[in-house]
Amino acid sequence: MSPLLINQSACAIVDRLKAGEVTPLDLLDALEERIAAVDPAVNALPTLCFERARERASALMKKPLDQRGRLAGLPVPIKDLTEVEGVRTTWGSPIFADHIPERSDILVETIEKEGGIIYAKSATPEFGAGANTFNEVFGTTRNPWNTSRSAAGSSGGAAVSLATGMAWVAHGSDLGGSLRNPASFCGIVGLRPSPGRVAATPGNVVDNILSVEGPMARTVEDVALLLDAMTGEDARDPVSLPRDGTSYLDAARTPARLRKVAFSADLGVTPVDPEVAEICRRAAYRFAELGVSVEEAHPDLSEAHACFQTLRAKGFAAAHAQKLKDHPGRLKPETVWNVEKGLQLTMPQIIEAEMQRAAMIARTVAFFGEYDLLMTPATIVAPYPVEQRYVAECAGVKFETYIDWLAIAFAISLTTAPALSLPCGFTSEGLPVGLQIVAMPRGEAKLLSGARQLEKLLDLDTVTPIEPRAGC
Repeated sequence: MSPLLINQSACAIVDRLKAGEVTPLDLLDALEERIAAVDPAVNALPTLCFERARERASALMKKPLDQRGRLAGLPVPIKDLTEVEGVRTTWGSPIFADHIPERSDILVETIEKEGGIIYAKSATPEFGAGANTFNEVFGTTRNPWNTSRSAAGSSGGAAVSLATGMAWVAHGSDLGGSLRNPASFCGIVGLRPSPGRVAATPGNVVDNILSVEGPMARTVEDVALLLDAMTGEDARDPVSLPRDGTSYLDAARTPARLRKVAFSADLGVTPVDPEVAEICRRAAYRFAELGVSVEEAHPDLSEAHACFQTLRAKGFAAAHAQKLKDHPGRLKPETVWNVEKGLQLTMPQIIEAEMQRAAMIARTVAFFGEYDLLMTPATIVAPYPVEQRYVAECAGVKFETYIDWLAIAFAISLTTAPALSLPCGFTSEGLPVGLQIVAMPRGEAKLLSGARQLEKLLDLDTVTPIEPRAGC
């Protein structure tokens, strides 16, 4: 039974759950078997909680089939930046290596209310800093397409678990590309929703709109399924949005009328590997087969580097300055750099960054008055050697900081627009490439519809998971 279940889509599994053809316990058995077989090669799910999961599944099964929520017992791994009651949650930091939360994050509560069964925590870099998933608590997570390569990050464990069939859907989060980068590197789908679409427990910055929680899966429809289960307002999250009656799964399954879409290889803010750019360009122009006009264009996001560096540093200082003071020498260099940069910011610098973000949002909204969708590479390179902490240069351009290589993703984060990484092809080495698809802020329905239309054209068969492939 296990291989058959693992090879099905999340939507198909939920249909079978709702029909009583399989039980949540069947799914947990299949996952436990699959994790034992493949996770030693990739290290994606370092913390398992199957006993808790089976208790929750058994309780859910006492309810009638039609009262088990949108997920109806579908298992979901949670990124190790998000607390799950009674389950070890480390943030990838030695400081919290033995932390057991007494209460779950709002996000986890929402998923469980919708019938999601939490069975694992997925790997992440320390505090989500850096787009390569490694930490001192659990070690390095490897890309299943070539285990000598990076899985990106910070939702690297989630992406790897999906690509290898250790999950049907997965939770991730995204500040500067952390849902989209690992999705691109691992050949799966990752969606950064608009801020507020998914309620979560606020950190020290209660009105944060730069970091969001979101869904990952192997297909667009499966991502939409999980998004439906994650959305909703919660008074404890002051930026959370109420459900507006939209079914994102229905939206994904309903072809939107697209008139004109845009492609940009670099958004005017970054170098891009030529092979990656060409793979993405070819995929984007497939929209022409649907009678959609494709043009080369992008909004003016020229302030993105300066703006993001400031706002990210401010956020890191608010979140981690006390840790740096209380635990000197125990944070990784990239985290320390971001915190110290934030502590050195002046009020004029912060004001300038906020003004830059406001201007970029306004220009982006105006841009989507003319174009239905914007497409770019999701990452500027293919998966790089896992020993590299980050990408230091691209196309002959050397970067000043460890986050500069993420500009094509973090520029979009600044605009509040929803963005999705869709598998769109492979390099000459057989490594996945993701196409970033962006829509008007709060335009998830059109984004998912357009992405699903292109997914059908590309026909890359991402439903079927892969076996980890050793590389050198």
